[in-house]
Amino acid sequence: MSLLDIITKASANTEPHSSLAEHPILLNADDILLKLKPEAENPNPTSLVNPLTGWGISQTDAKLIELSKKFYTKLNRKLKDIHNFNREEFIGILTPFIEKIREKDVLSLVLEACISLEIWELLEVLIVNGLIDHSCYSNLIINISAKKRSDLLCLCVKQARNLGSVELLSILKYFLCPPKDGYASMVNVRKEWESQALLAIEKARLGKKSQLAKEAAILLMVAHDGFSDAELCLHYLLASNNVDEVILSSSLSRLVGKELMNLIRYLGKWLKKYERFPQAIPYPKASSVLGLKICDWVPKLEDVAKCLGFVVDENFSSLMLHPEFHEELKSIEGVVSSLAFEAKFCCSMTNVIEKLRGDLQS
Repeated sequence: MSLLDIITKASANTEPHSSLAEHPILLNADDILLKLKPEAENPNPTSLVNPLTGWGISQTDAKLIELSKKFYTKLNRKLKDIHNFNREEFIGILTPFIEKIREKDVLSLVLEACISLEIWELLEVLIVNGLIDHSCYSNLIINISAKKRSDLLCLCVKQARNLGSVELLSILKYFLCPPKDGYASMVNVRKEWESQALLAIEKARLGKKSQLAKEAAILLMVAHDGFSDAELCLHYLLASNNVDEVILSSSLSRLVGKELMNLIRYLGKWLKKYERFPQAIPYPKASSVLGLKICDWVPKLEDVAKCLGFVVDENFSSLMLHPEFHEELKSIEGVVSSLAFEAKFCCSMTNVIEKLRGDLQS
């Protein structure tokens, strides 16, 4: 068949093409064209058409094509019966697809699109379901901060593993001295704490596990009342098990002025809370038994004391040279002394109890 015949036949074909293309993603044409070579060693220079060899696409592109086709087919089928297709099922389809393509260097582009187009709900799904690779968090935190999405920044703190010093310092600075237009999305964080506290109260009033619910309600009351929206966001950072102590200490050493003062005041609030409500202790069961997940993000007294120790160690000269810090530190000193005395008394009582138990058993 001549070239003219091929063109004529193609133009005469009026059958509609399938909406599902064989290659539903854009391919890198440069890589493909560079591999093409004439089939004949000495091609005829006067011929209009010379056969070529070497056509092929990379394994990465081929894998992406296969994954995209399967995802397209499944999602397209579900959307045809929209009344029997819900949010949870959609996320169930999207999650494994994202998990597979993130290894193909596509996830970073998806995140960029979500932030640029402000598709916050999809970005939240990706963060909450742990679909974001560790290497993506640095840029993600910077971009979320620039967009003033405080609630999503809290999600990053909850989900990210081993945040670096740059990301940690960025988060600290953001919540210690929030931008004016960053408070709007902090309202979502406060609503979450309030809804969980109200749920604890409701469970304490009606539930079978009322005692556990009462204890959880007290803990959430202590963590909520008297703290600003920005300080509620700091709870996640202080309570996180994913923050390396060396990196935290290094980040705290780079805080200055108002940032440092606000952190000291925040830690002082916690110390006064634990002095006033010694019964407010962590309840791991509250999360698993009662579904009060936010109880896992209430900083323990040990977390507060450790952070305060880092602040003093890393910023001792600044704290001593600037009088504005002295009053805050004196106030904290009194609370620390009181807590230390109570801890010493409790340890003494524990030793007495253990000795009495030993005497009774003998």
